[in-house]
Amino acid sequence: MNATSLQGPNARDRIGRDPVEKEDFPMSIEKNVQVVKDFFAAIGRGDKERLLALAAEDIEWVIPGEDWPLAGTRHGHTGLADLLETASRSMETSTEPREFVAQGDQVMVVGFARGKIKATNKAFEDDWVFAITVRDGRLTHIREYIDTQALAQASQMDVSGLA
Repeated sequence: MNATSLQGPNARDRIGRDPVEKEDFPMSIEKNVQVVKDFFAAIGRGDKERLLALAAEDIEWVIPGEDWPLAGTRHGHTGLADLLETASRSMETSTEPREFVAQGDQVMVVGFARGKIKATNKAFEDDWVFAITVRDGRLTHIREYIDTQALAQASQMDVSGLA
């Protein structure tokens, strides 16, 4: 794979190009990266309407792990809305996408988050990667690769039941 680097504010982009690709294919990759950037911008603003507009009706979002509220697989706009509501109720976080790597309909985003779990008032830091599929300008699949242990530990109550 031949990679091209595009500098953006606070993020690096690499767009994978195969020498046998059609000329217009890289443009669709760039559009996919922009859709993902728009998605993260909407997350940062807490813009639920924009998030839903960027997601396909049948989106699937997978967050691995146990022992913390966001783990699981969500389906469709209802699942996405549930995930956003659960996240809002359970944590305060700031997410910083740092690098976008794309090939075909796949966009990998490497980033960092920090925040706290509201129920325990415990802080966490999380290096993460999102594997996102974009088709026809909409996100169809998201799988997070996150530090589930850091989030589970921050979600655990102390033995006394206090944070």
